[in-house]
Amino acid sequence: MASSIRVRATANGDITEVQALIQHPMDSGFVKDAQGNLIPPHFIQELTFEHDGKPVFVADWGPAVSKDPYVKFSFKGGKKGDDLKISWVDNKGATDATTAKIQ
Repeated sequence: MASSIRVRATANGDITEVQALIQHPMDSGFVKDAQGNLIPPHFIQELTFEHDGKPVFVADWGPAVSKDPYVKFSFKGGKKGDDLKISWVDNKGATDATTAKIQ
């Protein structure tokens, strides 16, 4: 199965800029389906980006984050060819992870 995470990481000097798009329903538990039944909550709880085995960005999310979230941030460090590991865990125990090369 293909990863739900798409990442672009670009090194510019000693700063690395990261952009990520994650496919996930991010259901809050407050929205109803076409039949009027509540859609159960299903959202990413923790998102982690690691470079060189150390976390450079960690987000603890809840049901207020929109569907298919987009994340953009920069961190000091990283060079072209380095690996950036991205992973998430949702409230139902599902996980996904991928590794991207810094360009």
